[in-house]
Amino acid sequence: MSKPVNVADFRALAKKRLPKIVFDYLEGGAEDETGLQHNRDVYQATKFQPKRLVDVSRRDVQTSLFGKPLTAPLVIAPTGLNGIFWPDGDIALARAAGKFGIPFALSTASTASIEQVAKAATGELWFQLYVVHRKLAELLVKRALAAGYTTLILTTDVGVNGKRERDMRNGFGMPMHYSLRTIADGALHPRWSLDLLRHGMPQLANFASADVKDTELQAALMSRQMDASFAWDDLKWLRDRWPHTLLIKGISRADDAQRCIALGADGVILSNHGGRQLDSAIAPFEALRETVSRVDAPVLIDSGIRRGSDVVKAVAMGAKAVLLGRATLYGLAARGEPGVESVLSIMKSEIDTTLAQIGCADINRLSRDYLWTHEPRDSRVAAIQDYLES
Repeated sequence: MSKPVNVADFRALAKKRLPKIVFDYLEGGAEDETGLQHNRDVYQATKFQPKRLVDVSRRDVQTSLFGKPLTAPLVIAPTGLNGIFWPDGDIALARAAGKFGIPFALSTASTASIEQVAKAATGELWFQLYVVHRKLAELLVKRALAAGYTTLILTTDVGVNGKRERDMRNGFGMPMHYSLRTIADGALHPRWSLDLLRHGMPQLANFASADVKDTELQAALMSRQMDASFAWDDLKWLRDRWPHTLLIKGISRADDAQRCIALGADGVILSNHGGRQLDSAIAPFEALRETVSRVDAPVLIDSGIRRGSDVVKAVAMGAKAVLLGRATLYGLAARGEPGVESVLSIMKSEIDTTLAQIGCADINRLSRDYLWTHEPRDSRVAAIQDYLES
């Protein structure tokens, strides 16, 4: 494939380059993986109701978030073990985001350290926190603060690890365990294997510190042995330690979002972890309308976004921005930093085209008025009609 034209094309290239065990880690979800498809289905089921005879000769896809400009309402989401897809994967993602003019969120489970990414990046950096235990969490927060990260994301939906059956069947883990099958698979994917030989097996870089027991904490993170006791009362503890923007990720209920803001969070990220945790969870998009109607703070969203039209639908429904996870990882796994740049350019172009098609020249003027959905019948009308039909 000489010129990928959409995210699905980059997915095909990533699948071709990566061994099965690695692609399955990137692609897989929890249990039967119905949640993966549901995340896509809700966007595909939402249709536009375009406005006509509107001047769309010039379109503007730029916006702002927390007072800072974005070239498009996009953020690269925090994802773990990116170095297994491409050498120095986190740095490649951060650089691409900086060039494009959007934030990059670094995962606790990154394969480049907080400090390494800060040194290499040119754009705005966010840091995503898994609370493995309080002492480590406090150490990571201090490091991110000292390195100049502007936003802290607390992930709340990994109290225990989702049952990811592809990884279980493949024996995926860190450090990777080699078998005849994995060695043979690597031999069938020589470009990936040669990169691994040149650069070595990636490690969880944020745990390679004299302040922590590296092997113990790596094992805890990869088995998702998080601090499952971290609860509402602990959110104030974190708020007190982070003086900048604080976002809470993994929210799927409007009442939880309200409580986060009441306890000092600056915004929330609606997410079901890309379908990797609870297979039967609702899609974040399904909670978006109610959440934005009840929360007086920015609401962001991730999970299942593969098209610029998905971004437009989310913004029209009230999201301030979307976080791209697998979409940019496909670009990374296929072609490294240039692949990420290409995916971002494709998404921006599709956003622009969608705005023109629906009759909206400015992304900041989007509203639910551009979307067509089946509204439930008024309950009183329904009751009368049901009575007359009985």
